[in-house]
Amino acid sequence: MQLFSRNQRRLYLHILGQVGNPDDAEEILQETNVIIWSKFDRFELGTNFIAWSFQIANYEVLKLRDRKRANRLVFSDELIGTLAQESEESQDDLDLRRSALQECLQKLRPSDRELIQQRYAPGSSGRDVAETMGRPMNSVYQSIGRIRKSLFECINRRLSTEAVR
Repeated sequence: MQLFSRNQRRLYLHILGQVGNPDDAEEILQETNVIIWSKFDRFELGTNFIAWSFQIANYEVLKLRDRKRANRLVFSDELIGTLAQESEESQDDLDLRRSALQECLQKLRPSDRELIQQRYAPGSSGRDVAETMGRPMNSVYQSIGRIRKSLFECINRRLSTEAVR
């Protein structure tokens, strides 16, 4: 018990030096401790306890690395190429939608346009807008919902008109 307790800090630092992440080191230390306790009857008193426990920890570090390597999600070059191509192809559609949105925003009543601009300003929230306008938050959200629906319909009309041309 004294060997075990006295060497916990050294064992943790040994593990941390290999994995670099305190959470991973703590997890490995716990797993190492379980193994040390379960195999303590195999340890020969008078031999180097710290070397023995370091060896157990080294195996546990290797196990963690294998688990992390197996869990790492790696996309194939083919998938990356396909995603890049689809992104390029969708860019034209996004440009048309942005253009239609700009035109539809200009068609809004000034008060509705102001509300949308305030709500979607960087760092703004519905609560901020409600406080600024002196309106209940529920009322602001209902107005924003109505305006967004109107913009969505306007954009779709614009795009269907463009497609006919």
